[in-house]
Formats: sequence, structure tokens, C-alpha cells
Amino acid sequence: MKVKDIRVKIPIDNLKARKIKDKIFKYIFLACIVFCLAFLAILIIGLLSKGLKYLNFKFLVSSPSLISATNAGFYPAILGSFWILLLVALISVPIGVGSAIYLEQYLNKKSKWYHFLEVNISNLAGVPAIVYGLLGLTLFSRIHGLRGTILAGGVTLSLMILPVIIVSSRESIKAVPKILIEAAYGLGMTKWQMIKAVIIPYAAPGMLTGVILALSRALGESAPLLVVGAAAMVTKDPSSIFSRYTAMPIQIFQWATNPKQEFQDLAASGIIVLLLFLLSANAFAIILRNKYQKERG
Repeated sequence: MKVKDIRVKIPIDNLKARKIKDKIFKYIFLACIVFCLAFLAILIIGLLSKGLKYLNFKFLVSSPSLISATNAGFYPAILGSFWILLLVALISVPIGVGSAIYLEQYLNKKSKWYHFLEVNISNLAGVPAIVYGLLGLTLFSRIHGLRGTILAGGVTLSLMILPVIIVSSRESIKAVPKILIEAAYGLGMTKWQMIKAVIIPYAAPGMLTGVILALSRALGESAPLLVVGAAAMVTKDPSSIFSRYTAMPIQIFQWATNPKQEFQDLAASGIIVLLLFLLSANAFAIILRNKYQKERG
């Protein structure tokens, strides 16, 4: 019996055409990057040209003013943002990291409760900031009478960034090699000893990066603070968590909406200060991450 010789013709791609397509997409993506960088450069140059003339030491240590732009300062807003950031860190970091450890190391991953929490935490991470502001307005400002206080603003922002910290911490914990966990159990460690000796040191770079980026987001938010009653302008420095306060984004917004050009230039100076804070926080996150990665080997 003869076996038929069946030959299937496989079409050969035109290599030259594929290379041309590859170059076209390469230059399209390059053009997109150049356009974004050019647009960003234009914004930064415009910001510096308006804001540098008011940016000096007096601006950083003086109180704001609606009468004279030359005498207006940014100090109460900087101090208010510091109070808010400190309170947010004290509330959200322990709860967020602890929740991530509990979800990944203690809770049964096959249970319905685990899947319910996983889905809802991921969904909460994408909720707009203004929604958390409305929640804070109802819970803290109206029900508990904390409207306009640092405590109300700090707890509201803590609720906002808590899902982000939990998600980033969980991803860092998942990245820990299972062989290290099994080796720790092989040495007779309990679960908590294994978490302290293996999980936390190995996952620390990712956790710290997520925490710092989440705190940077809280530092730049204004909508939730406005909703819970933060003042547009405060001339007195806050002294406790029950004090009236303003924050850098709110003070910038108040100056930017002023019809006088000199106050709009003051808003540019405030934006420069806020950007320096945010860039410093991001740089600190990168340095910490690289340091821990080098130590880990």
C-alpha cells in the first residue's frame, strides 16, 4: 500500500515587510514619548517662570494672605499637610500591612470569605477620592462632629489609601519564594517566627514602595479634605489633631481661583513646593527599594 505524500505549503512571511512594520511602530511609540516629555517640559517651564519669583525662605515660613502676595506664605499649609501625613501613616500602615499578612498567611484561601475580601479590597482601590470624602463627611464631620479637624481629614485619607497598601503588600508577600518559607518551617519555626524572619524582610522593599507611593497620593489629594471641611486659608499653626487646618493642595487651589495674577503666581510657587515633596518621596522609595534589594542579594 502506497502512502500518499501530502505536503502542506506553509506561507512564508515577508521578512522585509515585517521589519518595516516594526520600524513604523517603533517610531510611533518614540513620537508618543517625545510628545509627552515635550508637553511636560512646557508645563514645568511655565510653572517655574511664574513661581520662582515668589519662592524664597519667607514664603516657606510665613502665613498666607489675601491682601498682599509679597507677604503671603505657605507655612500653615505645609504644617497641616505634615500633620495629616503623620496621622495617615500611623493609621493606614499598620492596618494595611497587618491585613495583607493576615490574608496571605492566616486566612484559608479556599474560603468564600477570602474571595469576598479579595474582590472588595481590589474594587475599593479604584474608588474615586471624592467618594471617600463623602464617606468622611457623613461619618466624621456630621455624625461625630469632627468637621474641619485634622482627625477627620487624616482618617478619611487613611480609608482612601488603605486598599492600595493592602494590595501592594499582598503582592510583595506573594513574591516571597516558597522554598524559603518551607526551609523556615523545616527549622522548626512557628508561623509568626517565619513571618518575622522570612516574609517581612523579603517583602519589605515592595511594601515600603507601596506605602510611600500611597502616602504621596494622600499628600496630593484635595477633594476629600475639602468635603470634610478643611479650611481654604488658615493663619494659625495647628497644634493638635482637633485643630482647624489647611493643606498644600487646598491652599494652592485657593490661590489659583483668585482673580489677581500675583496670587495665581503664588499658586505656581505652592505647586513647586508640593512637587518637590512628592518627587522626594518617590526618590526615597526608589532608594529604599534598591538598598533592600542589594542587601537581599
